[in-house]
Amino acid sequence: MLTYRYPLIAREGWHWIALAAAIALLLQWQLGWFAVPLWLPVGLLLFLFRDPPRKVPASPLGVVSPVDGRVLSVDTAQDPHLERQAICITLQMRKTDIFSVRSPMEGKVLQQWIGQDDTSASDLRYAQWIQSDEEDDVLLVIAPTVRAVRPKCYVHSGERIGQGQRCGFIYFGGRVEIWVPVGSRIDVNVGDVLQAGTGIIATLVHEKVIAPRVSSTVDSVSGDH
Repeated sequence: MLTYRYPLIAREGWHWIALAAAIALLLQWQLGWFAVPLWLPVGLLLFLFRDPPRKVPASPLGVVSPVDGRVLSVDTAQDPHLERQAICITLQMRKTDIFSVRSPMEGKVLQQWIGQDDTSASDLRYAQWIQSDEEDDVLLVIAPTVRAVRPKCYVHSGERIGQGQRCGFIYFGGRVEIWVPVGSRIDVNVGDVLQAGTGIIATLVHEKVIAPRVSSTVDSVSGDH
């Protein structure tokens, strides 16, 4: 089991927390105990930007959940980015879930896209194509809830990424799709609640090639002389 260590409070929220704390401290200095309620936003921000460590399961072929969220659907459809038939697992994050994004599997980031959904001109989506060393293709697509704040991405095309590695941040959550190859074993059901980096949503399946049995020379020789 691998454990990735990060600050318990995500760095993406430090400046917001510091600003709220500075305002509360200034007003408390001026107003005394009457300003105590102003510390509530500080506590709320600390809660929203919490980022606890996660243990990645020892499953090389497992595809882990990239975010905290609930499974909305599992469907086979046409992958709009890689132009293939694939299984799409859709997760919905709540506004109070952990906002960190983790890589669904180990591999190399081949390409990334930023664009709009064909069904909605206002639906801005971010997509990342990851390929394993065995050439399994997994696509991660993010549609943020708050479109005014762009999600953070810390891994670029051509770089390698580890399974469960923290690789991005979605402010206030969003809808996330994970496209896995047809034939993968799906390990979740609609309604399941998952944690990023720990919950396995699918397992990649590789066909085993069994070599033909070669008869022993001893078997072909008669025992009679």
